[in-house]
Amino acid sequence: MSIPLTRLGGHAFNHSPNNDAEAEYDRLRDLAREEARKRGECYDRSRAAYNDGDGAAAKQLSNEGKAHGAKMEQYNKQASEFIFRENNAPGRIADDTIDLHGQFVEEAEDILEERIRYATQHGQSHLHVIVGKGNHSVNHVQKIKPRVEQVCQELGLQYHTEENAGRIYINLTGGEAIPPPSGHYGGGGGGGGGYPSQQPHHGGQQQHHGGQQHGGQQHGGQQQGQDDVEKLIGKLVRKLGDCCTVM
Repeated sequence: MSIPLTRLGGHAFNHSPNNDAEAEYDRLRDLAREEARKRGECYDRSRAAYNDGDGAAAKQLSNEGKAHGAKMEQYNKQASEFIFRENNAPGRIADDTIDLHGQFVEEAEDILEERIRYATQHGQSHLHVIVGKGNHSVNHVQKIKPRVEQVCQELGLQYHTEENAGRIYINLTGGEAIPPPSGHYGGGGGGGGGYPSQQPHHGGQQQHHGGQQHGGQQHGGQQQGQDDVEKLIGKLVRKLGDCCTVM
């Protein structure tokens, strides 16, 4: 998966970080950008060598470019996991909440999909997703929020922008998304316990969103709820499986 080279999630930290933590995050992203620069140089030189008829040099430079690309993805992965641990440390946010600050869009999508799968498997009824307001993005445009909305639409989940425009409430049961009033965010996610945020998989007007209801518009009792969860898990497995085949 190709990762863009600019931060799209606003401020990386959704709290006051210590200097060491901020420096480490920036160090990892800078290393990734440097590897991306080297990759580009190798590919440019490879094309030039090919045009000059030097196939052996073109192949060698292409392989060097791929190696730099692999290092770039490795550093970005480390940065993604580091910032996730910092922003989602136990006690820093509630069990029914996930913070995507500092993630690239593709990274945020992967983390959210895994978090939804975990929540549905453990009977959690909802999820608060912190996406940021886009105050620090180019032209103040929220980048992560549209991708979160896209994931919800693909999974048939109802969602709603909360009073804090930097948060999205997702109903994981297939019903209408009605977030609690501001200041009443709960700690538990519907009886599922805490998400292991230390181990990740490697930002409007208030209105109802969501497209199709998963498993129908009405709840049909406990069995219907179980069917909805099973269908959602199956859809997530298929979606993640399709993603893995093209990486």
